[in-house]
Amino acid sequence: MDTREEIRQFLTTRRAKITPQQAGLTAFGGNRRVTGLRRHEVAMLAGVSVEYYTKLERGNLAGASEQVLEAVARALQLDEAERAHLLDLAKTANAGGRPPRRRRAQHVRPGVLRLLETMTDAPAFVRNGRLDLVAVNSLARALYAPVFENAANRENLARFCFLDPAATAFYPQWKDSASTTVNLLRTEAGRDPYNPDLTELVGELSTRSQEFRTRWAKHDVRLHHTGTKRFHHPVVGELTLAFEAMPLPADPGLTLTAYHAAPGSPDDDALHVLASWSAAAQQVPDTAH
Repeated sequence: MDTREEIRQFLTTRRAKITPQQAGLTAFGGNRRVTGLRRHEVAMLAGVSVEYYTKLERGNLAGASEQVLEAVARALQLDEAERAHLLDLAKTANAGGRPPRRRRAQHVRPGVLRLLETMTDAPAFVRNGRLDLVAVNSLARALYAPVFENAANRENLARFCFLDPAATAFYPQWKDSASTTVNLLRTEAGRDPYNPDLTELVGELSTRSQEFRTRWAKHDVRLHHTGTKRFHHPVVGELTLAFEAMPLPADPGLTLTAYHAAPGSPDDDALHVLASWSAAAQQVPDTAH
């Protein structure tokens, strides 16, 4: 990753999103060629010189204090995810360039695997930062059956979302799911810019998917800790599930996600049907051998 270019693009795209009116600069109207803030306006709001902010936006965050970064974040009205991303970019800039390093494969600890197995009423899985499903319980495998049915997905949610035609049927709100997927990858790229596996995945998706390229160019980021997600499952049809995503402190880079539905709701009934279907499928003997 070219850190300076990432910083430049991120700050430029954030500045373009804030209008003078949103920033409280009502006296700065008139004829404007762009709807967003100008550099000198951001500098004024952040309490730094135009020259210094220009240096930051050109990609030079090395040496920038946390106080300055926080001031820029406030001036640009960054949300929690965007603020964290800016700090991650600054951390990389201050660390200096270094070549990509070979990484050890991420393994899920036996205790986490046992925890997944005990969650019989909730689809639950562990993913890494590039959205590989590194461990799933039986109900999550049943829920995400379209992902696992196509070997080309390699059990990766981003590859499924953008390269598998089945994704548009599986995600009724595909555009939202696609944007969330890209934003999570962009967030991870800020946290771990020298991860060659992530770089390889982004390169593959950029090459093969215009939808991915368009979203990647926006430099949007997000945190994904809780919310709801809609599915259209080939067996049980439509269901909307709430989720909780919990980073595993003892396993940096891994996140445990679990879905749930209100007891007695149609979505809860659908999960029970899905569990029965999964159990029946596992009992079918393999007649090919």
